[in-house]
Amino acid sequence: MIVTVYGIRNCDTMRKAFAWLEANGVAYEFHDYKKAGVPRGRLERWARQVGWEALANRRGPTWRRLPEAQRADPDEARGLALLEANASAIRRPIVEAGARLLIGFDAAEFTRALKAR
Repeated sequence: MIVTVYGIRNCDTMRKAFAWLEANGVAYEFHDYKKAGVPRGRLERWARQVGWEALANRRGPTWRRLPEAQRADPDEARGLALLEANASAIRRPIVEAGARLLIGFDAAEFTRALKAR
């Protein structure tokens, strides 16, 4: 199973996730939101699995800097468009591990999903 980690390298949560992956011997590919963005089709696929709201980092500075009119009660189409245009507003990490999708870093969840491979 290929594990792909999506996020931004210089992020405290990403550093925790990378440290966990390396300490547990989990091989992974890294996709940097800042350098490569996130294709709309991938965002849509993730949203079908977890809902677009779970993908949005609403507490982060990027989301808070968006104009209130843009972030006020967006529907899925508008929400995904905001995330596509503002990749830093996507939660991190997002980990694709086979059919599993992990949102954010939780050591216990990583252990359940990735060590039982």
